[in-house]
Amino acid sequence: MWCRRLSHLQSRLQDLLRGRVTCWALQQPNFKSLFPLAIQWHHTASKSLNCVWQQHEDHFELQYANTVMRFDYVWLRDHCLSASCYNSKTHQRSLDTASVDLCIQPKTIRLDETTLFFTWPDGHVTRYDLDWLVKNSYEGQKQKVIQPRILWNAEIYQQAQVPSVDFQSFLETKEGLKNFLQNFLLYGIAFVENVPPTQEHTEKLAERISLIRETIYGRMWYFTSDFSRGDTAYTKLALDRHTDTTYFQEPCGYNNYDRAVINTVPYDVVHRWYTAHRTLTIELRKPENEFWVKLKPGRVGAKLERCQVLFIDNWRVLHGRESFTGYRQLCGCYLTRDDVLNTARLLGLQA
Repeated sequence: MWCRRLSHLQSRLQDLLRGRVTCWALQQPNFKSLFPLAIQWHHTASKSLNCVWQQHEDHFELQYANTVMRFDYVWLRDHCLSASCYNSKTHQRSLDTASVDLCIQPKTIRLDETTLFFTWPDGHVTRYDLDWLVKNSYEGQKQKVIQPRILWNAEIYQQAQVPSVDFQSFLETKEGLKNFLQNFLLYGIAFVENVPPTQEHTEKLAERISLIRETIYGRMWYFTSDFSRGDTAYTKLALDRHTDTTYFQEPCGYNNYDRAVINTVPYDVVHRWYTAHRTLTIELRKPENEFWVKLKPGRVGAKLERCQVLFIDNWRVLHGRESFTGYRQLCGCYLTRDDVLNTARLLGLQA
């Protein structure tokens, strides 16, 4: 009897090594003690596709397109794109994720050309194209080429000689808008030249990219030095490096001026905060980390000139100014970040 059983097992092992067996779970009571590792995995290969997969107890492992990917079985069931689980018109899930057994495992898995088929315990079949799995896997996302972000200082930015975009090109061509947004995503700042010096034209520029965000300052803000507003920005005093609206529920970032009283943590944590603040401030105030720009005025004497508009990503670039004398007028607004990134994606940029 043992000779017959061993002969049977040898035959099955040979079939497995030849790629014939896609799912192997022998039921002999003593098999696990004889081959303790064999039942831990299931394996098949397609030589033409260079595709190999293994069925583990708690996940599915796929090697394809030079990528090794691992998928949780609940994830695979939850992302089924069949008509009963997914609405292809709205691109929304119909399946109730909470109804999926957290210990679910497929009954069978098979590969047909470039499609994997998972049959679940209730008989439902999920099919996945191999390229879809590569594109949507965690490992595939790690390899995905995204829009780069350049960590720059003054020297790097000056050497890059980043070109500004002309006002007309920005407004009238996709190429001009795309070039602007590419610079903006790369460096966190970008310039538009030859803009008529009016609030209306600045507003028109902003609307080309995004919805304008309504804030306590209104939709478009326009100011000069006027201390009656009770804000340092409305004076001729210098402004240290900062980002705006840190007092909002959805703030843009760091601001050394508009900080509330720190009263929510004990004294030892407060002291660590001040230590970290000192380290950050020293780094921010290093001259090599500053890039100074003299904005072009819109009026020289009595002659009306074209001006320059500066866009700043408040999530990664701080801004400020030196003190000044004389009369200065500025206008501006806040844009919704989601819409800026959406515009970039519509133009083919990985934002």
